[in-house]
Amino acid sequence: MTLQELTDQIRTKATHADSLNATAKIVTDQGVVYIDATQSPAVVSNDDKPADCDLHVSINDLVRMGTGDLNPMMAFMSGKLKVKGDMGIAMKMGQVMA
Repeated sequence: MTLQELTDQIRTKATHADSLNATAKIVTDQGVVYIDATQSPAVVSNDDKPADCDLHVSINDLVRMGTGDLNPMMAFMSGKLKVKGDMGIAMKMGQVMA
């Protein structure tokens, strides 16, 4: 999956991000996806801006989490998913991405 395909997929899913009411950044091996859910609808871009929560994960592992092949908690515990910033927002991101 390319960064653009990932960005488009997240843009579709971010319509459910109203409960997030924060900014989040997914930092991948191919680039950044920035989600501004302080607006309605949420704005998704590839801008590398400061966010309330940064999620560092490879696109491959992110896809595996999305398909259910990789448990997000196991990814976090094994270091495949790193969280910087507000852990509560990271937990809500799981609901947004589902």
